[in-house]
Amino acid sequence: MTNSIMPDETRQPAATSTPTRSAAAEPAAPTTEEMLLHLPLASVKDLTVSYGNGPVVLDGVDLDLYPGEMVALLGSSGSGKSTLMKSLTGFAPIDSGSVRAVGCDMRNLRRGQLREVRASVGQVFQNFNLVGRLSVLTNVLTGALHQAGPINLLGGFTSADRKRALELLERVGIAHKAKDEARSLSGGQQQRVAIARALMQRPKLILADEPVASLDPKMAHSVLELLHSIAREDGIPVLVSLHVLPLALQHSDRIVGLRHGRVLVSAPTDQLAAEDLADIYASDEEESDVDA
Repeated sequence: MTNSIMPDETRQPAATSTPTRSAAAEPAAPTTEEMLLHLPLASVKDLTVSYGNGPVVLDGVDLDLYPGEMVALLGSSGSGKSTLMKSLTGFAPIDSGSVRAVGCDMRNLRRGQLREVRASVGQVFQNFNLVGRLSVLTNVLTGALHQAGPINLLGGFTSADRKRALELLERVGIAHKAKDEARSLSGGQQQRVAIARALMQRPKLILADEPVASLDPKMAHSVLELLHSIAREDGIPVLVSLHVLPLALQHSDRIVGLRHGRVLVSAPTDQLAAEDLADIYASDEEESDVDA
C-alpha cells in the first residue's frame, strides 16, 4: 500500500546549513512617532479645583488625552466639565494634583509660556465667537495672529496665511463662503468657520465646549463627524463636551462622565451603552432612592 504522505527522507532537510536569524524574528524597535502615539498630549492627575471659599468643583479627577482620539466629556450643568477644560489652558485654579498640556506643567508657567500653551490649543465654542461683520476668510485668518508677530502697516496677512486659510475652508466645506460676512452664515456653517480658525493655529490639542448645543440634529452630526475626522487624520486629541448621549456614543472613541466633580465613567465608547451612562444625569432624588 502506497503511503500518500511524503517520506521524511524526501523532504527538504530542516537544518542543512547554519540557521540564520530572520529579520522578522524580533520585532522592530518602535519609531519615535509610534512611541509618541502612546504618550498623552494632555494629562490630568488627581485634580482638585475650587474657587475661593466656594464648593469643590473638581474632586480627584484623572484624564489623559492621546493623539488621534476624540473624547466625549459628559455631565449635567455644574458637573465640572467647563472647569476641567479650563484647567488645560490655565484658566482654572489648581488646589491639588497636576495638569500637563502639550508638554507643559500648568502650575509652573511664566506668563509668556502660558500664552504659548494657549496658542497651541484650538478652542471651539457653543456660540462660535466669530466677528460677524468680518468676512469668513478674515475670521479664519485671526487664528494665525499669535504667530504673525507685529502686523504690518497695512494690517494684512501673508500670502501663505491666506493660502492656508482658504485650504482650511475647503477642508471644512465652505470655501465658497470665504468672502461672505460671517453673520450671514447658518449656525452649522459658522461652527465650521470656527473649526477652520482653530486649525489655523496649528493646534496640538482641540477643546470643543458644547460645540453643537445650538445646532439642529443634522448639523450636529455633521460638525462632530468633522471634528472626529480631524482627530484621526491630524493626530490631534479632541476633547468635546456634550449633553446628548447618542451623539457621544456615535462620534467619540472614549467617554468620560462627570458627576458632582468626580469621574463616574471612563471607558472606550465601544464598551459602553446608554444605560451605562444613565447615572451621570440622575437627579439627587433618584440617587437617594437608589441608596435607600
